[in-house]
Amino acid sequence: MSATDDPGVVVGDDGLARPVWASVDPMMREYYDTEWGMPVRDEQGMYERISLEAFQAGLSWATILRKRPAFRSAFDGFDPDVVARYGDDDVERLMADAGIVRNRAKIHATITNAQATIRLRDKGGLAPFVWSFQPSETPTPRTFDEVPTKSAESLALSKALRKEGFAFVGPTTMYALMEAVGIVDTHLLGSHRRGTSGIWPA
Repeated sequence: MSATDDPGVVVGDDGLARPVWASVDPMMREYYDTEWGMPVRDEQGMYERISLEAFQAGLSWATILRKRPAFRSAFDGFDPDVVARYGDDDVERLMADAGIVRNRAKIHATITNAQATIRLRDKGGLAPFVWSFQPSETPTPRTFDEVPTKSAESLALSKALRKEGFAFVGPTTMYALMEAVGIVDTHLLGSHRRGTSGIWPA
C-alpha cells in the first residue's frame, strides 16, 4: 500500500487506488470493490439497505457489514412480507440475538418499514420511489472531506419516506443510502471505482 500524489486515495498492493476507509480491512475493501455504489433496483435489496443504514446510525459501517450475515438470518433475508408480520415474540427474539445490533427502536423501525414497503407497492414500489430522488448531477470529491453528508435530494427523500410511514430515515442516513445504491457517485475522483456504476460517467 502506498500513497499517491492524490491526497484522497492510497494504492493497494494490487495497484488499485482506493479511499483510506477501504484500503486496510479486507472485508471493507471487498465491499468497496464489488458492491458499494452499484445500482440496487429491487425491492428486497433496497429494503435491506434501508434497514442496515438505520442500524448503522451511530455506529461504524464496518460493524454492520461484519454482522450482515447474522442480520440476514435474524430478519428472514429481509423479506418485507415476512418481517411485516413480526410480533412481540419476534422483537424479543431479536433483542436476545447477540449476532445483531440489539436496539429495540431500530428493530421496531425495521418492522414498520417492512409494512410501509408493502404499502408502497401501490405507488410503484420502494426501489423506483427511492430512485425518483436521483439528482441531475453527482458530487466530484477529490478527498474524503469533500464528500457531502446530505443533500437537498436526501432531505426530500427523507421527508417523502416519513410521509409514507418509514422510520429512521433521516437525511444523513438517506444520503448514505443514496451513495450505497448508486443514486449518487461519491467515489473519489482518483479511485479505481469512480464512474463504474453505469449510472454516472467518470
